[in-house]
Amino acid sequence: MAKYKLVLLRHGEGAWNKENRFCSWVDQKLSTDGIKEAQNCGKHLKALGFEFDLVFTSVLSRSIQTAWLVLEEMGQEWVPIQSSWRLNERHYGALIGLNRAEMALNHGEEQVKIWRRSYDVTPPPITESHPYYEEICNDRRYKCSDVSQDNLPKAESLRDVLDRLLPYWNEKIVPELKSGKMILISAHGNSSRALLKHLEGCESLLLWSLARVGPDSTMLKVCQPAVVLASAVEWTLFCVFFFTTGLVFPAPE
Repeated sequence: MAKYKLVLLRHGEGAWNKENRFCSWVDQKLSTDGIKEAQNCGKHLKALGFEFDLVFTSVLSRSIQTAWLVLEEMGQEWVPIQSSWRLNERHYGALIGLNRAEMALNHGEEQVKIWRRSYDVTPPPITESHPYYEEICNDRRYKCSDVSQDNLPKAESLRDVLDRLLPYWNEKIVPELKSGKMILISAHGNSSRALLKHLEGCESLLLWSLARVGPDSTMLKVCQPAVVLASAVEWTLFCVFFFTTGLVFPAPE
């Protein structure tokens, strides 16, 4: 049985993460703490001997910046990077920019939980009256995508994220893995969650594995190598959701 290895990485902290706002497709750079998180992750990966052949990111800056910082700390800046909107964070539609705590007061915690954590419930779509509509929908980076800007999502459920991610996974990433390359995907919470759902086929395990570490915690939430059997292929997944100095990470075999 063939065995392939994949490192799945969630980007470091951005300003809106700290403010507990839905960032989604709004393009934000890493915060000062987010930069340190990515650098610490790179140091640990280097110490454990990881050597990447190819990196995939979304087209959002926090995903790309995280990959850059990790590779720099590893002394692997030369490793090629490919970016696609299909690895973007989930599009939260009209919820983008809103504070989650304030939303819970206005709509109830249960409704906010459904919008955030359900598999097939889509939030209200973004409209032209939304303060971030122009910034997102007319962003030049999406002119280079493989679909027209008119056909890009205006809101997504987790199911929608998986549906738009799978073609890229199957056509671009899987062939590279099958060729024997060690792959790093620097993405987002929900695109990582969707991919893990596809690979592990277990929503409850998936959501638990990627539960975010609390702000007062000094430990990193890591999904230890998960052996996944799918189509007679054994995948060893090294999944990192958030980085701190308390990183515990298994070395590659």
